[in-house]
Amino acid sequence: MSGLRTVEEHLADVLAAARPLAAERVALPDAYGRTLREPVRAAVDIPVFDNSAMDGFAVRFADVDAATPAHPAVLRVVADLPAGTEADPVLGPGEAARIMTGAPVPTAADAIVPFEDTAGGLVDSLGDVRVLRAPHAVGAHVRRAGEDARRGAEVLPAGVPLGPLQVAAAAAAGVAEVVVTRPPRVAVISTGTELVAPGDPLRRGQIPESNGVLLAGLAAEAGAVVVRRDSVPDEPELLDALLAEVVAPEGGAADVVVFSGGVSAGAYEVVKTTLAATMAFTKLAMQPGKPQGFGRLPSGALLFGLPGNPVSAAVSFEVFVRPALLRLQGRTTADRRVLSLPAAVAWRTPPGRRQYLPATIDRTDPQAWRVRPATSGGSHLAGGLGRAEAYAVVPAEVDAVAAGDLVDVMLIS
Repeated sequence: MSGLRTVEEHLADVLAAARPLAAERVALPDAYGRTLREPVRAAVDIPVFDNSAMDGFAVRFADVDAATPAHPAVLRVVADLPAGTEADPVLGPGEAARIMTGAPVPTAADAIVPFEDTAGGLVDSLGDVRVLRAPHAVGAHVRRAGEDARRGAEVLPAGVPLGPLQVAAAAAAGVAEVVVTRPPRVAVISTGTELVAPGDPLRRGQIPESNGVLLAGLAAEAGAVVVRRDSVPDEPELLDALLAEVVAPEGGAADVVVFSGGVSAGAYEVVKTTLAATMAFTKLAMQPGKPQGFGRLPSGALLFGLPGNPVSAAVSFEVFVRPALLRLQGRTTADRRVLSLPAAVAWRTPPGRRQYLPATIDRTDPQAWRVRPATSGGSHLAGGLGRAEAYAVVPAEVDAVAAGDLVDVMLIS
């Protein structure tokens, strides 16, 4: 449609203004949920030493390579090696050491025979042992030192988020501290004289304020720290005062301020009228989320003006604010996983605008997932938004979606 900017054009402006925040070194247990700023390199080999992958016996392969149930190899057990031992017993011909999983393999041994491949197993394991089945090769059931990573090798690259698996990998590499990006500080401000706190009595014309908790939750999910969540009526002086508070250095200045409401074409658009000198307001070829505002204060704080309808606010956050928050953290990618799924039903699309439709995934047939709308399509339908687990993203040039059409589905949960 004439006069509308593309999503890509607006996002490019946002990302150009989002510069990574300062890095800091933190203890590994405090790094969960943060983004790596410097690679993690192994401080030790992984594994640290040759160790047993099984409970059984450390043996010399040559002593047992011909063992069968009919002709077992008989070995004398000369040592007992639990996990954590420092012992490195000498094994002569015909000798073995009982060994537990994770214990260091004796230098003289080159294979492990599991208990289940012996006649007596654990019950009869400290005298003579009768091996019924030979290991498949030299090195059987031996975890070699450094086979996963050598000391100094990169275990995790910069730019990745630290979830439980990544933190565990760093710990296994002997790393106690990591360099991560300071989390973005976010203030969420809902505008509208009609807004009241959820649960408060409503008079005619009032509605429960829900965008604040929505956007604060999405910001926290994206790795930010929400330093302020507030709402103001459509009064410019109150909005000015609140913005001054949330970006004041003495208050732990917000790096990002997210406004909802007040950015459209009405007579009382308080964000648009109050911040016209600081923010650019534009219309985009997308539905929902056509009106958008964006700006950057001299301090560097990013200002986002999102539409007030809850679905519009959620979609706008997903498409513009979330990528900015990840860029501030130094994340290498902001991409969501996208599936191509057939539509379970038909639905309408807006002419000339890319559609982001809250959607659910029908998994009734695990081999043939389908996508269906979570709401009837209205940007004000906050209740249906709670059912969404994805957005069906339909290109602007598509006139309508028919049942069975393949649709790009962006997963958000």
